[in-house]
Amino acid sequence: MMIKRIVMGICLSMVWTYVAVSAPTITCRVDTDRTVLPAGQEEKAVVKITVDAAEAPPLTKRTPVNVSLVLDRSSSMGGQKIEQARLAALEAVRRLHPDDVVSVVTYDSVVETMVPAQPAARNKDWIEEQIQRINPRGSTALFGGVSQGAAELRKYIESSYNHRMILLSDGIANVGPSSPAELARLGASLLKEQIHVSTVGIGLGYNEDLMTDLAREGGGNTHFVEDAGDLARIISSELGEAHQVVARRVVVEVELPDGIEPVRIIGRTGQITKNKIEIPLHQLQGGQSRYALVEVTVPPQSAEQKIEVARARVSYDDLLEQAPRQSEIIVAEVEFSVQREVVESSVVPDVQKEIAINVLAEAKDEAVRLADEGRRQEASQVLRDAAVGAQRVGGQHNFDDLLMEADVAVEQAETVREQGLDSRSRKSLRASSYQKIMQQKEVE
Repeated sequence: MMIKRIVMGICLSMVWTYVAVSAPTITCRVDTDRTVLPAGQEEKAVVKITVDAAEAPPLTKRTPVNVSLVLDRSSSMGGQKIEQARLAALEAVRRLHPDDVVSVVTYDSVVETMVPAQPAARNKDWIEEQIQRINPRGSTALFGGVSQGAAELRKYIESSYNHRMILLSDGIANVGPSSPAELARLGASLLKEQIHVSTVGIGLGYNEDLMTDLAREGGGNTHFVEDAGDLARIISSELGEAHQVVARRVVVEVELPDGIEPVRIIGRTGQITKNKIEIPLHQLQGGQSRYALVEVTVPPQSAEQKIEVARARVSYDDLLEQAPRQSEIIVAEVEFSVQREVVESSVVPDVQKEIAINVLAEAKDEAVRLADEGRRQEASQVLRDAAVGAQRVGGQHNFDDLLMEADVAVEQAETVREQGLDSRSRKSLRASSYQKIMQQKEVE
């Protein structure tokens, strides 16, 4: 017999009861880059915390989506771009379920709500007519568009929806606040309301720093779409992902024992406070796995000794159980040896691969920064060093996909050295870096 959850409303806030269930929605695994470290010397180790989401049971009622499509209609969106944007928005509306909520906001010099937030099944013909009316004009009030999209989402914010904004732009924000930092702060404030922002940059004229930073702080995805014909596929993917979310406010919590010192979080952002580390993963879909990497310093130990290097668990809001939950605490341990071959044979290939992927992604962002400063040689070297490291790991463990990615990075390093970064290359590097670090699912 299915155990029912009791939801009680007290003082306008929701209080969930904790009830034991046989199969948790989220589980946690912990690995280290090596299971054996050299004895007698200080050593660095990397702890990988993997978070796995269970598939939603077939009869489980999914969480409905509250989505706002925020579309650039500035003059640069003429021709195929605006036509494909309309088609993508129409496809999105047709994919929504009857209990989903949709709104459509457009922006140019001014911001206009074409479709106020409402159930997707209501007035579908009228909604499609409004989308068909969208034509290009004016400048780019991107900040205002995002703000108005958020205002529409807030109309249903107190209900049990999964809230998502999909922002589309092909140009530079030039009306109202327009810096990446300002949009990043807006994204961070929206994420606190559980409004996740995904960004879609079209062509070669948009500000990739702004779009990437907004997505990062807004807990969403970012896409670089050179061909406007890909828009429908991208937006359909975003909606498909939103429909499959089973957990939100997902946070990896790591505690280090005395003597183990944190060095850094590799790739992702997070907070380190003394011996405690918190890394937000935001949302997980059914059947999805994501991970976080933490580098630590381990003090010298005697041979044959075994010690604990980290404890990890995951806190989250369970959308299947409608309750705040925490996973079991999982402990990471390592042993020590004076035998080099024992240490080398203890390498965990999958962890080494994920480290290489994230180091390469970080190098791409650093290469962009250096190239922007005119330091092309340094930018090239940073990218090449990370690529060589990835090639080494890929070659040792036969990771063909990692070898291919490293080879591409070597070519990019050479291009940066000889020519610097053009708009296409810069956008490609920034989008690729973000997608790898955030483990963004590839759109097929």
